[in-house]
Amino acid sequence: MFEVTTLSGAATRALLDELDTTPKPGLVDRDGSGAHADLSFSRLHASALALEPVFAKLADVAAGEQPSRELREEIGEIGRHGERAMLRESGGTNTHRGALWALGLLVAAAASTRARDADAIAERAGEFARLPDRFARYGHSHGRIANRRFGARGARGEAAAGFPQVVRVALPALRRGVAPPDVLLRILATLDDTCLLHRGGAAALTVARRGARESLRAGGIATHRGRAALERLDSALLARNASPGGCADVLAAAFFVHAIAG
Repeated sequence: MFEVTTLSGAATRALLDELDTTPKPGLVDRDGSGAHADLSFSRLHASALALEPVFAKLADVAAGEQPSRELREEIGEIGRHGERAMLRESGGTNTHRGALWALGLLVAAAASTRARDADAIAERAGEFARLPDRFARYGHSHGRIANRRFGARGARGEAAAGFPQVVRVALPALRRGVAPPDVLLRILATLDDTCLLHRGGAAALTVARRGARESLRAGGIATHRGRAALERLDSALLARNASPGGCADVLAAAFFVHAIAG
């Protein structure tokens, strides 16, 4: 059984570990703000810390509880309060909306199952994601627009499917000790990232996948050729003002699952 503080601390640490991962093409890292003129390392750091009480509330309400529409709606309301807290902390900038969705579900799932098994946690998170929330207002988010335009599964589809990119791509790589920037590239090579699609269209997604695979084939950040390929990818994404924010959310989710389930 997990303590509430264990889960909330692990989720917050996962956000900080994702932020600290450097280099990350197109994304905020220790080298700069990537394609995000409205974001900075310090702003994302503060946003992550502001979300720890939100994760604690999610863990508390879900502890030992089976999935139900009532619990799903309570989780959703906590998440919406958390999003408003995030926006207050960031001055109205979306810093962690996607990560809050993914990590919030996984925190609730881990508290609900009380299991230290990655597949069980991910499947329970999928159960929560598939339940209806009468009070959710999805509107015309960038992700949903990309879902409709390009047929991409997006964050909600990824969650409803039980986070396959987390448990099948990112987590095994982390367990093998793959460097986090290379784990991100593995995600980037396969994920239909709706952030990329929204900001740069299908061309940006194609460029990102090709660049990620080129860097990995060359040995990733451990080799001169691999790092050079990553730098070219970064330049190509910046030229398109494109950023793989969905991939960053998957990486943060994988850090969390790895921390609590090994």
